[in-house]
Amino acid sequence: MTVTNLPVVIEKFIAANNAHDADALAALFGPGATVADDGKTHSTEAEIRAWIQSHLIDPNITVTPKSYDAGRLVAASDGDFPGSPFDFAFDFETQDDAITSLSIELA
Repeated sequence: MTVTNLPVVIEKFIAANNAHDADALAALFGPGATVADDGKTHSTEAEIRAWIQSHLIDPNITVTPKSYDAGRLVAASDGDFPGSPFDFAFDFETQDDAITSLSIELA
């Protein structure tokens, strides 16, 4: 399935994630951004960079969009983690082409 009409910042998130580019991913998060994943909230630039490395880059995650509606991206996520692949829901809040909040859960 091809998902169209994604906001540019979400397209950039997918592209940077699938290219395993930690710096490009980190650059997408605006000042004061938060990431909620695995029962933890990451709220500083250093915490978000560490989360990017440990949860996206190290396990070699790739995401394939399945649907998108009102900030919620559902994507097949494959990588080097037990039980892979899974569908995850990525709930984005954005402002001025930057991610201000990202929450991830099983879809």
